[in-house]
Amino acid sequence: MRLPAIVALLVAIVLGLMGSVYVVREDQTGLVLNLGRVARADIPPGLHFKWPLVETARVFDRRFQVLETQPERYLTSERKDVSIDFFAVGHISDVRAFYRATGGDEKLVNDRLAPIITDSLRNEINARTLTQLVSGDRNQIVTAQLKSINEGAATLGMRITDLRLKQIDLPTDSQVITDVYERMRAQRKQVASQLRAEGEEQARTISAQADRDQAVLVAEAERDAQRLRGEGDAEAARVYASAANKDPAFFAFQRSLDAYRASFRDGNSVIVLDKDDPFLQYLKSDR
Repeated sequence: MRLPAIVALLVAIVLGLMGSVYVVREDQTGLVLNLGRVARADIPPGLHFKWPLVETARVFDRRFQVLETQPERYLTSERKDVSIDFFAVGHISDVRAFYRATGGDEKLVNDRLAPIITDSLRNEINARTLTQLVSGDRNQIVTAQLKSINEGAATLGMRITDLRLKQIDLPTDSQVITDVYERMRAQRKQVASQLRAEGEEQARTISAQADRDQAVLVAEAERDAQRLRGEGDAEAARVYASAANKDPAFFAFQRSLDAYRASFRDGNSVIVLDKDDPFLQYLKSDR
């Protein structure tokens, strides 16, 4: 056999061996097509062989993938519009079904799974009010529908392990936002009115207490003043009595001087009395 023929034979053998060997990594799963039909599926990681030219090997990522979708609009049990943004975490569970459903195009997974998840969530959201959706336990919504979602995802060879509601919004073109704002304004007005009423009640209570305290203080002050005046008058009377007892003539003279001073204080007073009136006894001259 000539050398070129041997070289050609060796090249053909090498190409045949290269075309018959394929590798599946740890994070992948393999599938072999025989003339376009699935011959073997769910091939584990490792080095594998196939018939060259007749069989084709395909490998797919079997790690968990985050499947994101656009926000979807739903109606609550109150017929109110809500926009819900969610994402799912899943992986390929049946590579044969996955290939048959998508033709091996992993980009089609989101497009095929989104309607399944959306329709399943719709049943739960339609049965809840807006308040239950916003303040309730979102895990209950997901848990209740995860089984039915996986039943639909199984037709695509996928399995959803987790589903999360990222955000619940009110559409900007929805009447719900206006209603919510009006309700919030009404609630704030109610709270403000209640606070004002409580403040006015407290103000009246404080004012009444202050008036009572003032009346008590004035009464006590007047009582103390009356007592002090009485004590002063009593002390003055005692002093006057003591002075009168010691020197009655001088006391009578002092009292008469006080009476003269009070009667003629303005300098223009005129008193008409009899000349022998006792009031004038200290104004008479002995000459």
